[in-house]
Amino acid sequence: MTTRGTIGLWQGTALYVCAILGAGALILPGQVASLAGPASLFAWAFSIALSVPLAFTFAGLASTYPDAGGVALYAGKAFGEKAGAVAGWWYFVAGSMGQTIVPLTAGYYLADATGLPASTAPAFALAVLAGAAATALAGTRVGGRVQVVLAAGVCVVLTVAIVAAVPQIRWNAFTPFLPHGTSGVGEAVVVLFFAFSGWEAISHLSAEFTDPRRTLPRATLITLIVVAVLYLGIAFAVVGTNSYGSEAIDHVSLARVVSGQFGVSPAVALAVAATVICVGTSSAFMASISHLGYALGRDGLAPGALARVTARGVPSTAVLAVAGTGAAGLAGSAVFGWGTGTFVYIPSTLVLTTYLMAMAAGLRLLPGRRKILPGVGLLLILAVTPSAGWHLVIPLGIAATALTRFPRRYFAASANSVV
Repeated sequence: MTTRGTIGLWQGTALYVCAILGAGALILPGQVASLAGPASLFAWAFSIALSVPLAFTFAGLASTYPDAGGVALYAGKAFGEKAGAVAGWWYFVAGSMGQTIVPLTAGYYLADATGLPASTAPAFALAVLAGAAATALAGTRVGGRVQVVLAAGVCVVLTVAIVAAVPQIRWNAFTPFLPHGTSGVGEAVVVLFFAFSGWEAISHLSAEFTDPRRTLPRATLITLIVVAVLYLGIAFAVVGTNSYGSEAIDHVSLARVVSGQFGVSPAVALAVAATVICVGTSSAFMASISHLGYALGRDGLAPGALARVTARGVPSTAVLAVAGTGAAGLAGSAVFGWGTGTFVYIPSTLVLTTYLMAMAAGLRLLPGRRKILPGVGLLLILAVTPSAGWHLVIPLGIAATALTRFPRRYFAASANSVV
């Protein structure tokens, strides 16, 4: 892949914002509030605090090793080819599964706005997925400009929702504060790994930043500030207005927050906003995960077809593979009635284990005092890992598959990896 140097500070920040603040802000505040009650605010605060070492560790690794391989490259350099193989597949599957969850989130809001049953959400979601794939196929130069507009839209929509919630906040909504005990908070933190998976996602585009060593840390800092303010604001609004408590409400919690405000139909307004947000999130991840797929194919860790690129440097086959995975999940949702609550534990648990591997790699690869942040991140993730429970069989199964399916091809090709 030869296209480099097309992503500047604001496009990079926009990619981060869309990756971090997208669909998670629409659906996870209600879902984690149902898991932990008002104490879900602790889960959000912990996840934001954890984002500091995670974000800057990834920024440090990505600026030092700018390559589409991302965490697969870091793990491979730190612990050998097998670790790189496992880490790469963990995140590739997580990101591809996200292409079901993110469009389906928009589908719920669109179904709610049109008065149609939730069973129609996968059909709406398919259109969102197609739009994201088209943006990714346009390449990072065109897609980056689109992301700036979409990121601005995301921030405006979430800010409006927070403002709309202020007069509706009821302090008795915060009692009892811990209705499901500390186990509910732990489970909520695991689910929130999906909301914060974007810190790794953008590292796969690091080779296309104009100046990775300067731009990545700056974009990371700006995004951290935006994320902290908006995520905590939305979580507080959902809890304070009691806009959660059942699967049907959790799916469209922000629509409930703005209900009756501004003299317009909140369902319609939020459906339009949700579509914009989800297209932004999905296209950011589509670009990222397809670049990882390219790297896996390039290094012999996946079918070689994934390494094919267009004249503009777009890994088109990988884009279609990621989109196809998302479409398969939407088909499962349509046929079996699976919702985002069914799917979310797969990418969340895979992101958790990916981040464990990445922090361990950062601890080994980064010099001097730069080891402090990955060390802190590693300890914090280990503290919540037991809350994933039986879902940890998912990364174990994918690791076994990756190691038995591709190791010889990978070992033969890994010496040719681009750094």
